[in-house]
Amino acid sequence: MDPPDAVVAVDTLVKRFAAVTAVDAVSFTVAAGSTTALLGGNGAGKTTTLAILLGLLLPTSGAVRVFGEDMLRHRHRVLGRMNFSSPYVDLPRRLSVAENLSVYGHLYGLESVKDRVRAVARDLDIEPFLDRPTGELSAGQKTRVALAKALLNEPDLLLLDEPTASLDPDTGDWVRSYLETYRHRTGATILLASHNMGEVERLCDHVLMMRTGRIVDRGSPDDLIARYGRRTLEEVFLDIARDRRRGDTDRDTAAQ
Repeated sequence: MDPPDAVVAVDTLVKRFAAVTAVDAVSFTVAAGSTTALLGGNGAGKTTTLAILLGLLLPTSGAVRVFGEDMLRHRHRVLGRMNFSSPYVDLPRRLSVAENLSVYGHLYGLESVKDRVRAVARDLDIEPFLDRPTGELSAGQKTRVALAKALLNEPDLLLLDEPTASLDPDTGDWVRSYLETYRHRTGATILLASHNMGEVERLCDHVLMMRTGRIVDRGSPDDLIARYGRRTLEEVFLDIARDRRRGDTDRDTAAQ
């Protein structure tokens, strides 16, 4: 039985592509109002897991429940409460930023789409390029527009893939502050995949560490740093990515 505060509940999730097992018997929950990180190296299974949560991929086996609904049978009941952002998924390049956001606002069934687009553009400081074709934006500007798209419907569950990729340090810090403010203001739940360990330490209550399709460790950032005897979460990430045993960390530290 899922914990009563679980917004996301994943049970023994498996996804195979021919002979490749991308997600291998993964189970976890994400508590309401928390920010949880899904971490791992390239090919660890993070993006596949997010795609299954969104209903974009069907699992080979296992169960996924969001807001208590079975995503294989009843995802239409909860999709309106969710959204997703990734700088690696392009919006239509010939449409202006405002046109793109308006199209998605109508798809989400929003009332007063123009007002909502203006409000999100103001919040994320993208007003100066609302009329510019999306294909002409810089990588950092595209990242902010993708986040604006994801926040149009003020989702209760926000799934983020590398939310500050391609942003300069100042803008990245601003976006992280915005996400913190958004969560505190709305009570939203955030699940993010990131390679920025400083970002994870700042934003996340809980971390799920993946390697080769499996969750190999989990805990708060502070718990993981203490458990591995490291100074930062990045050092923990490297230990796990390189498949070092926790016992090896003491010897590594002593040798430094």
